[in-house]
Amino acid sequence: MNPLLLLVLAYLLGAIPTSFWVGRSLYGVDLRHEGSGNLGATNTLRVLGWKAALPVMLVDVGKGWLPVWLFSRLDGAPWGWALAYGGAAILGHVFSVWVRFRGGKGVATSAGVFLGLAPLAVLAGFVVWMATALTTRIVSPASILAALTIPIALLFTPHRGGDALLAFTVGLAAFVLWAHRGNVRRLVRGEEHRFGRSLGRHVVPPLETDAPPDPPDEATRGADGTPSNPETSR
Repeated sequence: MNPLLLLVLAYLLGAIPTSFWVGRSLYGVDLRHEGSGNLGATNTLRVLGWKAALPVMLVDVGKGWLPVWLFSRLDGAPWGWALAYGGAAILGHVFSVWVRFRGGKGVATSAGVFLGLAPLAVLAGFVVWMATALTTRIVSPASILAALTIPIALLFTPHRGGDALLAFTVGLAAFVLWAHRGNVRRLVRGEEHRFGRSLGRHVVPPLETDAPPDPPDEATRGADGTPSNPETSR
């Protein structure tokens, strides 16, 4: 297949606004106007809870992994195109054409890209992410440190791509840091959100599709307590 066509498809795949669709279709919530306003797994967790955030995260990871793993096998183009497909998927996630170029911060989709390129480096980044998140109970520094860990881990783990991949990861780490610039400012002010016991207190419940009808109020009941027909009582 034409590599340029696959590049466009990688962007469109990455641009699928998973959290937006989950929030709108299952919870009746527009995540662009809730929590941080970010269309990623972290804000989904904050507003809707784990049951919504887990599938969002898995799909967002898959959006990065699939173009790198599959498209690079379809086109027969030089290996460097795999990096281009991964970069296009990340840009699609951050600047989604489906939601007026809003999106997430690219962390989960970037993890998916590197699962297809350097899985051991991703494992190192995940360990750092978990350790930081559980220690600080703040997601943003965990994401930043994980992104900074991956290029360092590449120096000590086997991977495809050599210096080109290392340069790509350094650029991506800088991009993740830029995407979290607002979080960094809130961290400096001590205002960044922490997850913990209060996480589930404001979770939005799913939409009820088969909710029972509301019972008649007192004004529509007859003297014997049975519902009366307002049309016949006029």
